[in-house]
Order: sequence, then C-alpha cells, then structure tokens
Amino acid sequence: MSQLPLSARPRRNRKSPAIRAWHRETWLSADHFVYPLFIHAGAEDQPIGAMPGCSRLSPDGLLREVEGALEDGVKSVVLFPAEPDSHKSPRGDHAWSPDGLVQSSLRAIKERFPEVVLVTDVALDPYSSDGHDGIVAEDGRILNDQTVAVLCRQAVSQADAGADVIAPSDMMDGRVGSIRRALDSAGYTEVSILSYCAKYASAFYGPFREALDSAPKFGDKATYQMDPANAREALRELELDEAEGADILMVKPALPYLDIIKLLRENTALPIAAYQVSGEYAMIKAAAANGWVTERKVALEALTSIRRAGADVIFTYYARQAARWMAQG
Repeated sequence: MSQLPLSARPRRNRKSPAIRAWHRETWLSADHFVYPLFIHAGAEDQPIGAMPGCSRLSPDGLLREVEGALEDGVKSVVLFPAEPDSHKSPRGDHAWSPDGLVQSSLRAIKERFPEVVLVTDVALDPYSSDGHDGIVAEDGRILNDQTVAVLCRQAVSQADAGADVIAPSDMMDGRVGSIRRALDSAGYTEVSILSYCAKYASAFYGPFREALDSAPKFGDKATYQMDPANAREALRELELDEAEGADILMVKPALPYLDIIKLLRENTALPIAAYQVSGEYAMIKAAAANGWVTERKVALEALTSIRRAGADVIFTYYARQAARWMAQG
C-alpha cells in the first residue's frame, strides 16, 4: 500500500541546533536566578549533610560565595540565618535587631558588592523558640495580627541594612499591605516586596529545616501554609497580594507545582517567581550520586521546565552550578 507524501513534517524544524534555536520557546540564563545562602555567625563554614554543595556560611565565607556567584553571572542572593537558641524567643524579637546576623550580613555585602540584588526572608521561624513562622498563643494557635506587627519591624530593619527586595514567606493574612505601609512610612518606597503568594505546606522542605534547625517544635504549618491539594485557593492569595502592593509573586515549591506557576502566570501581569526548594535539589543530588541520572541534564531540564511553566525568577541552590554549565555550552 503506497503512502501519500507528507506535507507537514514537524521534524524539519528540529534538524539542526541552529534551526532549533530559531524557535526555542523557553530560554534560561543566570539572569533568572536568585541564589539562596545559609549564614551563621561561626568562624568556619559548616557543610549541610542533606544538601551536598551547600553550607552554613561564616561571614567571610558569605563574601567569598557572593563574589563567586558574581563571577559566574549570578547577581541576586537571598539570605537565611541559622540562629543559636540564645537568639530565639516566643515572639522572635531578634528578627528585627539592627545588629542581627541578617542585618550585619546585608551591610557587609552591600559595602563590598553594591551591585548585588539583596533579597531577604521575612518570617519568624529562624528566631522563634517554637519553630513557627508566627507568634504562638498558649492554645497553640498562630496569632496572625500580632505576628504581622513584628514582621513589619523585621522588614524595616532589613531595609535599613540595605535589602533591595523584601520577601515575606510567613503566609500571615494581610502582611503584604502592612509591610508595604511600614516600608513607605520609613522612606523605603523603592524597596520591592516579593510575596510568597502560594506557599504550600509541603513535605519537600525537610533539608532546609535541617540547614537552619528551624523545624516546628509541635504540630505543623497547615493552618497558614496552603493545602497541597488546592489550586483555586492560589488565585485568592494572588488577588489579595496584588491588591496589597506586592511587586512579584512567588510559588513554592516549584517542580511539584508547575500547574500553580502556570495558573498565576495566566492571571496576573506581575512577575512570577518560583522556589526550587531543598527537597527538589536534594533528590537530584542523591540520584546523581547513585549514578541513576546525569546531574547536569536533569538539573537544567528541571530549571527549564520551571521557566516554561511561567516563572520569571527562580530561587535555586543550583544557581552557580547551572550558570557554569550554561556558560560551557
């Protein structure tokens, strides 16, 4: 039986690297990355067992890492502090100390590398003796409005120290609007708010909590972080954060929530960020260490898929490594 000639052959558009590049729909570069860095006040860097290649950085180690990131083309970092128990309290008041670890680190980076975009996390879990993102009542409830008041002080203290972008990850209701008003009242109208808009109560955060020793001392975070089964709820969070003055909206985690990234992308003109979280990173590292996958190919494919879903900004522990891979061609 003779076959009719094919008039449409999609493979013609795949026949060479140059032709494939003509119509590649998604591109990835170091400009899309924010590099998460763990910091502590100790004199030496401390490798994190569950996150190969990542460490709690000493003050000197932090400056070396930022310098290396710049050399690799990564121009943005976000800081997460590992605080000693002596700095933790039920209200997390050390979060807004002008001499705190984050604040002093911001000033040091800004003085040495003024071109770096400095992003800061706003939440109480690194400073809370309860390990929660908010203040805990005697009956175990997370107190929303009291927490927001402390978060505003934390945000302003970070802006005082040189933060360019404030990223509230706490998921308290109304915190974006309150932080915006607090920043504006303090004269920081140019400091951006990157809201963790759709942050899910995910099981993928485990290695991060080990890195900062910030796991909840009781219960979980399901009363303030989102249910992994829900998508429409993300649209409600989007509408609220956008109305309250957010400049950028975050989805966290990234790879298990590509549908949520796409949903937000299709429903706002604001930039969308996504966080490739510690569990996503650790799984690739573990599979590669066992020889089950090729790390470079899998990591870059995962990052590209996050971009394809609609993320303009990607928080990733692979930032430097991916930037070097892409530079190699």
